[in-house]
Amino acid sequence: MILPHVILENNLVLLKPLESSHDQILWPIAQQVDLYRFGSTDVSSQEKLRDYIKNALQEASDGKSIPFTIYNKQTSKYVGSTRFGHIDTKNKTLHIGWTWISPETRGTGFNHQMKFLMLRYAFETMQFEKVEFRIDERNVVSRKAVEKLGATLEGILRKNIIVKNGFRRSSCCYGILKEEWKDIKTERFNHLS
Repeated sequence: MILPHVILENNLVLLKPLESSHDQILWPIAQQVDLYRFGSTDVSSQEKLRDYIKNALQEASDGKSIPFTIYNKQTSKYVGSTRFGHIDTKNKTLHIGWTWISPETRGTGFNHQMKFLMLRYAFETMQFEKVEFRIDERNVVSRKAVEKLGATLEGILRKNIIVKNGFRRSSCCYGILKEEWKDIKTERFNHLS
């Protein structure tokens, strides 16, 4: 099953479908992020970035993900990548993650706007029942960002993923349910709706 060609945008954020040629525009950003520190993904070389994109596009063709490049319309620059993943159309659940953005974009509210576009699409267009986030227990910044979205910590998977240097991380599992979305949208994203 191939998922639809999706473009999400507002006045600041443009999420465009990831393409194999995007390795060139994403490489300068990939050099600035330590994605492998908390996750199992490594984009620390051009070859590893190409493999990352290739895997994301394979998952997309298998109907398991919708990967994006992230473009900042205010600065007219590409600033990273994100995706819907682990898409389960039968149970109507998916994950939002694999997000990496340039250091200068962090802490500006850009990620909050981007996640709003993604959550709105998952709940209102795809009509999914649940959106999940899995974050390294040690990644306090990302955990706080997801909590700011209104996601609930549902539990911790202990030592479930191998990351840099063979370290086994524990993953915090956060979720938002469809029936929670209306209130979360009003309380957390009212200025964006």
